[in-house]
Order: sequence, then C-alpha cells, then structure tokens
Amino acid sequence: MNRIGYSILVTLLSPLLLLYLLLRARKSPEYRLRWSERFGLHKVRATDMLLHSVSMGETLAALPLIRRLLATHPELTITITTSSPTGSAEVAKAFAGELAAGRVQHLYLPFDLPCCIGRFVRQVQPQVCVIMETELWPNVIHYAAEQGARIILANGRLSAKSFAQYQKWPSLSRPMLAKLDCLAVQTQAEADRFIELGVAPDKVLVCGSLKFDLPLDPQLQPGSQVMRSDWHKADAPVWVAGSVHPGEFAAVITAHKALLDHFPQALLIMVPRHPEQFASAAQVLADSGLTVVRRSEGMAVTRETQVLLGDTMGELLQWYAAADFAFVGGTLIPNGGHNPLEAAALGLPVIMGPNHRDFLEITGMLQQAGNLCVVKDAAALALRVAELASNEPARAAAGEGGIAVLERNRGALTRQYTLVESLLNQV
Repeated sequence: MNRIGYSILVTLLSPLLLLYLLLRARKSPEYRLRWSERFGLHKVRATDMLLHSVSMGETLAALPLIRRLLATHPELTITITTSSPTGSAEVAKAFAGELAAGRVQHLYLPFDLPCCIGRFVRQVQPQVCVIMETELWPNVIHYAAEQGARIILANGRLSAKSFAQYQKWPSLSRPMLAKLDCLAVQTQAEADRFIELGVAPDKVLVCGSLKFDLPLDPQLQPGSQVMRSDWHKADAPVWVAGSVHPGEFAAVITAHKALLDHFPQALLIMVPRHPEQFASAAQVLADSGLTVVRRSEGMAVTRETQVLLGDTMGELLQWYAAADFAFVGGTLIPNGGHNPLEAAALGLPVIMGPNHRDFLEITGMLQQAGNLCVVKDAAALALRVAELASNEPARAAAGEGGIAVLERNRGALTRQYTLVESLLNQV
C-alpha cells in the first residue's frame, strides 16, 4: 500500500476518529474540546518552523531545544503541535509569554487525513519541520515536503516492533522516510533500523537522547525537602510511584502496606500517568483503608498521612525531589514503560517492572550503574521497597550511579540544536 492507498483508507475510516474522541472524552473531558484543530478547520498563521511532539513526555524533552532556538534566533516563529491534552498543557505553561507575544503558536496536530493535514500545512508554510521521536505520519511528511520544508526527525526512536511494522509496508514507509532530510536518533540500534529500512546512511546521526539533558531548577530539591519537613516526614521513608497505570495501583498499595508494618510514618506519593485515571486511583486508595490526601483538594499532608495522591499535572519532579526512591510505572503491565531519568537525575534509586521496552538502552545503563532494579511482580516490588527504605548507604550508592549515567550522556541537546540550526540556515 502506497500513500494514496493509505490516504483513501484513512479517509474511509475517518468516522472512527469521531468515535475515538468521544470515547477518550468519557475519561478525559479535554478531548471534547478543540475539534476544529484536530480536523484542520482552525484558522492558523504562517510561521518559520513547525515542531510536533505528541504528548507530555515528548514535549518535556523538546522544551530545552525550543527554548534555545527561540533565544538564539529572536526573529524565529514556531508552531508547536501536540496530540494530547497533557502535551498541550505543557506547551501552554512553558511558553505563556511567547504565545502572548505571537512568537509561538500552539494547536493540536490535525489527523493525518489528506484534506485536513494538507490545509493545515499550507497555512503554516513552515520552512523547517521538526518531528519529535516517533511521530512519522505519511501525509504530514508529504505535505511538509511539498511545501518545501526541510524535515528533521529529532530525538528519534524506532523500536523493534515499529521497525517490523515499517517493514511490512515498504511502498508506504520508504517514500515517507526518503523525504526526511536528517534523522537525529538516540542510539546506534535505531540508526541501524532506519538504514535497513532504506534511509541513506549519511542522513542518520546518533545524537543521544534529549532526556539526558534534563534541566533542573537548583531550588527544586531544597524546596521539596522543606515541604517534606512541613509534612513531618523528614525522618520517615518517602517514596514515589510515578506514572502508574490501572493494573499497577494494587501492587503499589500492597508494597506500601508492607512498608508501613516496619515504618508506620512512611509516605507513598502515588502519581497516575493520565488525568482520566485520577478518579479511579482515588477510589482504589479509598477502598484500601489507608489515610489518603488528594493533592487536588489542597489538604495538608500531616504526620498521620500515609498516601499523597498526586492528582494534578506537572508536579512529578517536585514529588521526586521530596522522595528517597521511586517506582516508575507502566512497567508491571504490558505498556512499554516511562522515562526513569527524571527520578535518576534527582539522585533517587529507581525501581521498574519488566515491561520497559520503550527505554531499553536507558534502563540498561541505569541497571549497569547500580541505580535501577527491575522487579517482576508485586511481591518483588514490596521486597525492594523495604530494602531501600531500611538501607541508606545502598540508596546513596544507587543514587550516585544514576547521576553518573546522566553526566556521561549529556550533550544531545547541543548536537540536535546544531542540526536544526543547520537546516534553518539552508532555507
């Protein structure tokens, strides 16, 4: 199937996109809004650059790159697109001033329907198109190239599963990949996969992951530790279960109950991955019999609090900075996992389940450095939580190992900024 066949198919199936939005809106009301953007009906203005980052994780990785481009090119205007409400919220928060001044324009990326995405790209008229990580859509790339934009895949990833899917449809994937001017990928494994798919080797550069260049506010950790003292938890174990999903809530609660048997003042900060999971997490915690405070309700954490439910957005780093160690979710279920580097960057030992295929190289490095422990199930999670809570020297050593991994791998931001700037200079 080539792009024309793909376009006909997605157009015929477009009524399912309405069903998709309605189903997502049942759990996350934000999906009821801004449909004109998703179908390319919203009026947009032309900008120099189009940058797409699908959700919150990709957006957070892209923020330092965008900030550097805006700082070093005062004349530059950028359209930033996302696909999820969480990614949209991050853009709105990070670039409030630039949005008001007109230097940044933010919208949802339209669905990859030819009539929708073609209209959108013709309005934006980008000179450079930056696509973050894995968001390769045939019509997005076709119309951007037709518009004359130079196209770069930044912070590129290509899992073995995605590689196999591309191999199944060479008449669709090869022409799409051929339109990319540059691929800045995270690892050699990804470079090899793209080259095997037919990308010219001189277009592929291994630049590392932008996530290693995570910028941290120097006041973050001191501020969070003051907050921890205000909770009367300075001398009690505090741990975070970050980006957890339904299917993991019970395992996390079981591990914390076991910890409370030995440390009655211990605090768990449980942070669901998606806003639509907040209510179900609150119900599971209410049924557990634990003493729970919901962040969204503004109630104070006290000496008696056993669980803080982080049911707000954008505060995960603050919780990590207040903790002794962390479990990173999406890994005790077949999800693919989430980024462990935020916790490691703050000196925390990290625990993950076995399903972390989206971060195999990162998790391998953290394991080798003694920072990351992979647990196979709820029982193993409880044992590791108890071990870390009772062994401060082990926590310190694991934390130092994680920080060392980040220090050794910094530099992706400079390398990828240089590539994007070179494309800007060519237009």
